Formats: sequence, structure tokens, C-alpha cells
Amino acid sequence: MAARKPRMAVFELAGCRVEPGSHQHVRLPAARLYNDAPLDLRVDVFHGVKPGPVLLLSAAIHGDELNGIEICRQIIQRINPLELAGTLIVVPIVNLFGFIQQSRYLPDRRDLNRCFPGSERGALGSRIAHLFNEELVQKASHIVDLHTGAIHRSNLPQIRVDIDNESALAMAKAFGSPVILNSKERDGSLRALANSLGIPLILYEAGEALRFDDASINSGVVGVINVLKHLKMLKGRRQGRRISPVISSRSTWVRAEKDGLVLRKVELGQTVQPEQVLAHIASPHGDDVDVITSPVPGIIIGCTNIPVANEGEALFNIAQFESDSLEEATDIIDSFTETYE
Repeated sequence: MAARKPRMAVFELAGCRVEPGSHQHVRLPAARLYNDAPLDLRVDVFHGVKPGPVLLLSAAIHGDELNGIEICRQIIQRINPLELAGTLIVVPIVNLFGFIQQSRYLPDRRDLNRCFPGSERGALGSRIAHLFNEELVQKASHIVDLHTGAIHRSNLPQIRVDIDNESALAMAKAFGSPVILNSKERDGSLRALANSLGIPLILYEAGEALRFDDASINSGVVGVINVLKHLKMLKGRRQGRRISPVISSRSTWVRAEKDGLVLRKVELGQTVQPEQVLAHIASPHGDDVDVITSPVPGIIIGCTNIPVANEGEALFNIAQFESDSLEEATDIIDSFTETYE
């Protein structure tokens, strides 16, 4: 007699029961503002018909980072729970207050991504972090967290991960962004919480706050689908042109050495060499110009979009590679740009 296939159990979240092969919306009461407006977390749960991992997909921990919200929206439209193994939990907007206010922060200017694991009796950020941890993170076996650059700064699509975590690195490679940046966790971040719980997490950075960027969104959607296939939650081959990301061990910020107008000479994704001119800093009165050059060979993975700067402000983020990997990285980014733009 053939062995019976394991029966998929009901998935429970916040008192809601999600049957195998179904999709359900769940609201988690997070907090209320002083005007009694609710800040509920809206969660979409896709519970598959076969056993498998539990992937948590989250966006807008910083409320002004919109690309991830659109990535989540498109993923919600594409997933059929009858074709899914395991469970996919999607939270398009974690920081609802910041989203409404078009702000990175919570009401007290706290960064939600520095509040984990949170506290049931703490300030608003701490309470939301606690709820997110208790109801969602603790149920996850894997996490993909979606971000963009800060306001007025653009990031080349990239995955940030601790490359010493083999499971997370495998997810990062499957995602298919052109650059994987070795990045250690920060205290209070979702990544730090996930690491403490032994949950592999990758962080996708792409585009600019308060802006939609089609290439960043499209590559993000494909990347999430590729991770689902890597985890065997979906069948089929990876989507899009196969891109083998190049790993950067570190990155360097180049800062303005004086105040003035920023006349940029390089673009996001461009390869640069030591002493190559990145920008001119010019006096608004036209009588003084300084040259900003690259201190290292690498690729521009982040840059400011404001053409004025005060002394010390960050202008360019350069990912550094081993000398024999820089040419390979350039080719990969060119292929990625051709695919998505």
C-alpha cells in the first residue's frame, strides 16, 4: 500500500484559521493614535496544500519606502494557494503611520527598524515591533524584507545579507539582484531579531523613498518569486534572465568636502576607478569649484539626488570588489539593466 501524503494542517494567525489551499485577509490591531484612529496591520496569508516553509514578506517598515508595497501588491495578485507548498505571509505596510504621513518614522521620530524585538508596554514603535515579532516573525521560517533608499537617495537594486549565514546567502543568490552586499546586522533591526531566532532573512534595497521605480519593482517581484521557487514553495524554473549576483565585501560612502552645488559626473550602477571624478562641488556664486574623486575602485550602488550639499553629507555609496571581480560585476549590472530597464 502506498504511503499517505502528509495532510496539511490549518494555519492559525491571531485567532483566525486559514484552511489549506486558501487565501485570507487578517487584521492585527497594533495601536491607536490619540484621535482614536487605528493602526492595524493588514496581513495576507496564503496557506498551501502541501507542507513547506513559512515565508514572511514585509515592506514599509519605513513608511515612505513605496517600492516594496507595490512588490507585495503584485505578489498578492500572482499567488494561487492551490499551487503553493507551505505558507506565504505578506505584510505590505508595516509602518502604517509613516505611510499615511509619507514619512520614514513613527510619531515620535522613532525608526521602527531600531525597535525590535519590542515591548508590550513600550512606546508606539516598541509595541508595533512586539506585535510583529510575536504574531508574525515567530511563525516564520524565512523572511524577505523590502526597502528603498532614504528620501532623496537612490539605491541600485541589491541584497543586503550576512554572507556567513549560508541559508540567507542561498536565498540572496536565488533572488537575482546584481549585487549582494555583505552587511552585518544593526541593533534593534528586524535582521538582528531574525538572526537571534535563527531565521534566515534577506533585505532587498532598491530605488528611492516616495517614488515608484519600475526596474526596482519588476526585479523585486521576480526576485520574490525566485525565492519561493528556491524554497520549493512554488514549482517551475526561475523567472527572468538568470543573473549570478556578485558579492561585495564592503562599501564606502564618499562625502562632500565642502558646501555647494553638486555637479554629478557619474550615474547609479556605473563602474568607477580610484581618482575618477565623481562630482564637482561649486560655489553658488561661481568663484570656486572643488573636485570629488573616488577613493576606491568599485560600482556606485547609492547616490544622493539633491544637487546641493553641506560639508560632510554623503553623496555616493561605492561597493568594493576584489580586483578580479570588478569586471564581472560590471557585466552583471549591464545585463541586469538591459533586462529590467
